[in-house]
Amino acid sequence: MRTLAFAATLAIPFLMSACTADDLPTQERAVAPILTTDEARDEFTYARPLEARVTHVALDLDLDFEGRRVEGVATLDVDAAEDATEIVLDSDGLVIGGISDGNGNALDYTIGESDPDKGEPITVQLGELTGPGLQQIVINYASGSEAEALQWLAPEQTAGGEYPYVFSQGQAILNRTWIPTQDSPGIRQTWEARITAPKPLNVVMSGISRGDPEDVGESRRAFEFVMENSIPPYLIAIAAGNIEFAELGPRSGVWAEPEMLEEAAAELTDTEAMIDAAEEIYGPYRWGRYDMIVLPPAFPYGGMENPVMTFLTPTFIAGDRSNTGLIAHELAHSWSGNLVTYSSWRDGWLNEGVTSYFESRISEAVFGEKRANQEYALSYASLVEAIDENGADNPNTAMRTPEGISPFDTVGPAIYDKGTVFLRTMENIIGRERFDEFMRGWFDRHAFQPATSEMFLSELREYVVQDDEELEQQLMLDEWVYGTGLPENAIAPDPAAFAEVDEAAQAYADNGTLPAKQKWTGWTGAEQQRFLQELPEEMSATQLSALNQRLALADTGNNEVLFLWLEAALRNEYQPAVAQAETFLGEVGRNKFVEPLFKALWDTGSWGQPIATRIYDETRGGYHSYTRNQVDPIVGWEG
Repeated sequence: MRTLAFAATLAIPFLMSACTADDLPTQERAVAPILTTDEARDEFTYARPLEARVTHVALDLDLDFEGRRVEGVATLDVDAAEDATEIVLDSDGLVIGGISDGNGNALDYTIGESDPDKGEPITVQLGELTGPGLQQIVINYASGSEAEALQWLAPEQTAGGEYPYVFSQGQAILNRTWIPTQDSPGIRQTWEARITAPKPLNVVMSGISRGDPEDVGESRRAFEFVMENSIPPYLIAIAAGNIEFAELGPRSGVWAEPEMLEEAAAELTDTEAMIDAAEEIYGPYRWGRYDMIVLPPAFPYGGMENPVMTFLTPTFIAGDRSNTGLIAHELAHSWSGNLVTYSSWRDGWLNEGVTSYFESRISEAVFGEKRANQEYALSYASLVEAIDENGADNPNTAMRTPEGISPFDTVGPAIYDKGTVFLRTMENIIGRERFDEFMRGWFDRHAFQPATSEMFLSELREYVVQDDEELEQQLMLDEWVYGTGLPENAIAPDPAAFAEVDEAAQAYADNGTLPAKQKWTGWTGAEQQRFLQELPEEMSATQLSALNQRLALADTGNNEVLFLWLEAALRNEYQPAVAQAETFLGEVGRNKFVEPLFKALWDTGSWGQPIATRIYDETRGGYHSYTRNQVDPIVGWEG
């Protein structure tokens, strides 16, 4: 394991990757293929990419914190078929000021009727741009003040409390609220950007910086970025605020507000070791740098795998690196998801399930087999619980979401955990060495391209099964990907992974015997979580008080553990936990924590519903649109 250097600030705050931009002429840019099978069809875009498609996006935008919008120009490179007369873009609330060709000639366009699920189409008449090859259209526009991809934070919502902040979250189909392009994972695009922001804010994006910011007057600076690798457009991301940089290693570092930079860097000490481990398993890291930004707590996810700039929640910081499986996960996305991307949202497991499996392999290499086995056991248990709750025949438990069901309604463990168990099972049957060879080849063969479930299964059969009927039957490939529930060949976790913890949990359930304080503090974060997940559903105030007193749960620095304690307390109407839950929900916007806690309160009925309503009225404005959309129906919020 490599010892990594920490620096509170960096003399040159914007690092250049070894793969800096060469400003290739438009016609020389590589164009990723468009898949034409029914399985690759994305019904959540208005685009018709076989007629005309966007291949490159150039943004020149100003960040307007007072108006809570971005405004400026997007120049799109268009690859049009010989007979194409128009191109269709995705939009959701964009305010269009005009569209022209690359020579400044106005182009006719129409904005179609808005659909609540996917916004509205912008149809641009190409005029003289028809014909094969790459052309350009130029769009003057601004985002709407309610653009769901952008969360604008007031100074008081930041750690420093002095400057505003903004960050984007584009997945799944939110980037169309601030970028006029074809917003589909199967339409990969390169991009570049020039962004201006008020001093002294710094701007980062999911691309390589083109050097130091430029003073452009009026107390503003311009920042430039480029992404030469074609990516799915949901991965274009931006953040701006009072942030500084700490170097972690030769190709990694972290951005954060100054108030949390040191503890963030300390938590991320293992980053370079993780990159090395990932490369050893599945080949070279192809993005140049691997930097991260720790966002304010309003960020709704644990992390987002934006290329060269992973976005992270501060809730992963525990002081003991026990939650850094999150980093392994987001890093693994640099192969599964970013390098090879599903072409349709129905194949979510190809991103998340493959990534979760790869995450466990990185954890094993860096932290040891015990931790990896424990993380797999947690994943397996999550899947089993989800199947029990939804029913083994529920189509939402299929890895590939069937037609007629929104892929955004699919049960999360079917995408993440079932994919993990599937690949772990394949590894067990095929053998690790042979399976690794296949997976490495998968990433190489489809680098910077879209993919489908059908492609994955076809290649497994071509490169691994090779007409071996007995092996085909053992693997049960179609049942895993298209079937519901848990296939019978699923490899179960090692029962020894949590043997001591499970014994302690059983002792508590049987006779109320609590683990000794010293034993509890000696457990890993995963072991503590396992014990709390095994608590009885119904507990008395006396039991909860004794549990908290013995294990000091309310004082833990691990947010994963704190959340499980609060959830158990609230579902059992434990009044002493309400004040801490209110503080927690006022500080943290991560949906993984927020939604279940409001549900725990609401499900108690007359005790918890007034509490939930009061807290939500106070905290809702600080949550990201994704979190609000999850919690609104739980508490019946109508505005």
